[in-house]
Order: sequence, then structure tokens, then C-alpha cells
Amino acid sequence: MSAAASYNSRPSRSGVSGQASTTHWETENRMVWNQQQHTSEEHEFVYEISWITELGVWRRFLRSQRLVKN
Repeated sequence: MSAAASYNSRPSRSGVSGQASTTHWETENRMVWNQQQHTSEEHEFVYEISWITELGVWRRFLRSQRLVKN
């Protein structure tokens, strides 16, 4: 199972061709394997998506991970 949600924050200026960029967060739920317990578990991953001006690219950073309890 996989689900994604995005959350926008305040816009900033990237300095690249005068384009406005935003930093936002994406949440995905994924099934992962727990090696210690030999079971599959659903985890929530939260990523921050940011424009890196020095590289001229968008980057995706994992900010948090937690077990989803049903």
C-alpha cells in the first residue's frame, strides 16, 4: 500500500532564471520488512522537497519515519 500527500510552505526565490520555488513535504505510506520480527509493517515516511540553488536541482530529504499503527 502506498499513499502520498503534499504540504506546501512559504514560497522563496530560487535565483535561477527568476523562478519562484517552494519547499514542500510529501508523506508516503509503504510496507517495509522488519528483519528482526520477520514481518511486513506499514511505515509512514515524510520527505522535505527543496530547491538547492547551488546545484540547480530539486532534492528530496527524508525527515521522519514511523510505524503506522492500525
